Amino acid sequence: MTNEEALQQIDHLIGSRYVTSVKAYVSELTGRDRVVGIDERSTREYDPERIQIEGDADGRIKAFAFN
Repeated sequence: MTNEEALQQIDHLIGSRYVTSVKAYVSELTGRDRVVGIDERSTREYDPERIQIEGDADGRIKAFAFN
């Protein structure tokens, strides 16, 4: 699944409140094993399979990054 296809599967989550179970849901929808949640650390190495969940100050999902 390409990044564009993955985003189509998960973009409905933007604006929703982030809870840790969202990571498993994103993984299930996209088939990607490496999902990094808000405020979680990850390596700086390029990983085309990684999805980073970005959040705002209120704990809501504001975007997804693919790196």
